[in-house]
Amino acid sequence: MKDGQEARRVSTAVIAGVCGLALVTGGGIALWTANRSSTPVETQSSAPGSPSALSPTPAESPAVIIPVPLPNPVQTPLSQTSQAQTPLVQTPESPTPPTLAPQALNPKPVQPKPVQPTAAQTVQVYWVKDVGDKIEIVPTKVALKEADKPDATLQAAFNSLLAGPKDASVSSAIPKGTKLRSLSVKNQEVYVDLSAEFTSGGGSNSMIGRLGQVIYTATSLKPDTQVWISVEGKRLELLGGEGLEVAQPSTRQTFHKNFPLK
Repeated sequence: MKDGQEARRVSTAVIAGVCGLALVTGGGIALWTANRSSTPVETQSSAPGSPSALSPTPAESPAVIIPVPLPNPVQTPLSQTSQAQTPLVQTPESPTPPTLAPQALNPKPVQPKPVQPTAAQTVQVYWVKDVGDKIEIVPTKVALKEADKPDATLQAAFNSLLAGPKDASVSSAIPKGTKLRSLSVKNQEVYVDLSAEFTSGGGSNSMIGRLGQVIYTATSLKPDTQVWISVEGKRLELLGGEGLEVAQPSTRQTFHKNFPLK
């Protein structure tokens, strides 16, 4: 009996010891766990702005890789590519000149340039002058407005001749009313065509005088020129009722030879 009671006491003591050890062990574990869990809370509350407490370390936060799809290649037209490669040159804008307030201007008077007078050309017109029983062929100068061609110059001279002299000291043996039908210069020769009045009236001196007036006036530009004289388009061979012979062509030399004057 005593051995059985002692055995039960030993078993009860062992069980009680084991239970006490278990309680001590469990309490220590619980206390350690409580201290471990309370440390981060106190750290966060004591240092809320600390970067190390807020940002996890690389070991605690594993990197997350998110696949990004590659963009599809865009084909650029050749024209756009060339335009994109061509650098744009910007021309600097010229500065705008400042606007000036209008001012009253005093323009200088423009003086007209003096008009240069046109070089006048003179031509000689021949008249007759009575000297005793003979006559002389005397010239007077006629100024033309401008230098013309030889035929135009001679036409102006004959128009003045047929109009009559303005100087009372000279006269004309050509009958009034005589007209110049035509005048031309060809191959250094002068062709004169007069109206029928040229052959009318007068004596021998009058015939010689009018013939000399025509020949000398026609050769006023070139004294050695040959002159062809016609009346109403027909070549003049005899002049007047006395039949004064007219050389064709006539020159100043032939006139002096056939009709000597003083």
